[in-house]
Amino acid sequence: MSIFLKLFITFFKIGLFSFGGGYAMLPLISKEVVYNNHWLDAKEFADLIAISQATPGPIAINGATYVGYRVGGFWGSIFSTLGVVLPSFIIMLLIIKFFNAFKNNEYVENAFLGLRPATIGLIAAAAVLVSYDSFIDFKSVLIFTGVFIASYKYKADPILLTVAAGIVGSILY
Repeated sequence: MSIFLKLFITFFKIGLFSFGGGYAMLPLISKEVVYNNHWLDAKEFADLIAISQATPGPIAINGATYVGYRVGGFWGSIFSTLGVVLPSFIIMLLIIKFFNAFKNNEYVENAFLGLRPATIGLIAAAAVLVSYDSFIDFKSVLIFTGVFIASYKYKADPILLTVAAGIVGSILY
């Protein structure tokens, strides 16, 4: 199988079976990219997350584009990005077409209620997954703690926190 088709199928599966956005996709991306296909190692995956968060756009699309480019160059990035985006596009087209007919259906409402805890679980799994390779020493824990407190308690701007954490990380490392 060509690498482009493999990239497309892999990211199509990730896009198809992930609910809750990019952070909920991270465990699936990690499983496919790091463990199943060995396209990246765990440290590279942690770097991928950091780069994907710092660049504009959804984290899953940025991650898919990066992995595709790393594995298959320009065309690899195209196939990976299409793979991760296409399922959502198709599903939204179907939902738009049939929404009015099913919007008050008890089964549809229950399905959406069931997806909520699954989404929370996937996002929590992503946080745990990222933390394994992110906390490399005491300094990294201090940076995280400072950013968390500034964000949670003082509602600091996430962009400023990202820039500040990058500057502090550059100074400390």
